[in-house]
Amino acid sequence: MDDYSPGLEGVIAAKSRLCQIDGALGKLFYMGYPIEELVEGATYEECCYLLWHGRLPTREELAGLKQELIEKRTLPQQVIDFIALLPHTSHPMDALRTVASLLATFDQNPERSPEANLNRAVVLTAQFPTIIAHFHRLRQNQKPVEPHPKLGHAANFLYMLLGKEPDETMARVMDIAMILHLDHEMNASTFGALVTASTLSDLYSAVATGVGALKGSLHGGANEAVLKMLQEIGDPKNVEAFVDDALAKKVKMMGFGHRVYKNYDPRAKILKEYARRMSEKTKFSRFFKINDKLEKAMVERKGKQGIFPNVDLYSGIVYHQMGIATDLFTPIFAMARVSGWTAHVLEYWQDNKLFRPNSIYEGPGPRKFVPISQR
Repeated sequence: MDDYSPGLEGVIAAKSRLCQIDGALGKLFYMGYPIEELVEGATYEECCYLLWHGRLPTREELAGLKQELIEKRTLPQQVIDFIALLPHTSHPMDALRTVASLLATFDQNPERSPEANLNRAVVLTAQFPTIIAHFHRLRQNQKPVEPHPKLGHAANFLYMLLGKEPDETMARVMDIAMILHLDHEMNASTFGALVTASTLSDLYSAVATGVGALKGSLHGGANEAVLKMLQEIGDPKNVEAFVDDALAKKVKMMGFGHRVYKNYDPRAKILKEYARRMSEKTKFSRFFKINDKLEKAMVERKGKQGIFPNVDLYSGIVYHQMGIATDLFTPIFAMARVSGWTAHVLEYWQDNKLFRPNSIYEGPGPRKFVPISQR
């Protein structure tokens, strides 16, 4: 019983070179590079290359990856037709998980070589934005917008989703948000993807597992829950009473606290600044004001216990200010994280070992079977 760790907290499940978190200091690194420096100087595509290849690309290598992503963005027509058949009331994460699995049936390459699997990682990364944008437009009874042959990964997603090319600032903010969500060490969805991959299943199955795990409100779904909470609060003047009531009832405050971070989540710190800048230019400044006051109230009451804002507190506001539907927040998280999931799977397969933990049995002891006629 002494070895039991609920939720596997503190258990080391794998070794990885990809991502490092210093929870005490609130630091995040991809392959040794501080997240602040990557956000300042890199693009999402550069960070994908970094995780897939273990180093930052040259100018020529980056151009090659960008072109590869552009060429692989378009979905097979049968997949588009299938998306159109999905009920418009479906949650976008259900649609994404289903279509991610469907993509496996269009991969006719039997090879499981590192090169073939890297190609699958690029395909999944390229096509996730198209799946999300197509599903959203179809459920709005709008015609899907085909991928743009000239736009970068983040800008193209906004173009396909909203039907017009985003301005440079909006495209860059989406790019930054995707960098921040690209990887986060051994989180629940990454672990889920690795468990599936460890059976030597295929990359599509591993990614579908990741999508399913990310959907939960304790993981990727938290950013959606945050915005609903802000809508419930309604006005900055209601924050103090809302927080006190929630804490008294022991209701979990979405957007606060983290299993690893015991300091301010560095991703939240970055997104907060962009949320602030965007709120000054849009009609949605009320949500930022509520969030800002909510943060102060929670840190005042719970900061000494190591409970600070996490990335979900501000990511939803950023997307909301872009005019993106609330139930697309988690799919956008998956759209960014898919390259991280695939990078972890490719790395784990280099020295694969089947995940097969034990459990502690707490049921009845040995007993004699009683035939149904005697019960």
